[in-house]
Amino acid sequence: MKKATIRLATINDVKNFVSKVSLCDYDVDLISGRYAVDAKSIMGIFSLDLEKPISLEAHSDDTDEFFAAIKPYIIG
Repeated sequence: MKKATIRLATINDVKNFVSKVSLCDYDVDLISGRYAVDAKSIMGIFSLDLEKPISLEAHSDDTDEFFAAIKPYIIG
């Protein structure tokens, strides 16, 4: 499992992020506070507080290509 902190500032950020996550054949979760949602779910993402940084957990050891694709959203 690999973790990162991301920020999705706009609706287009969410759409582009979900399109990249949907290409993964493993689970990716987003965690904000005590809520965890499937990162492939646009509705799930919009249920989170997007004003705050979001924790991402990718459940695979082969995530280099995925993390390169989402680099614009990774903070810190």
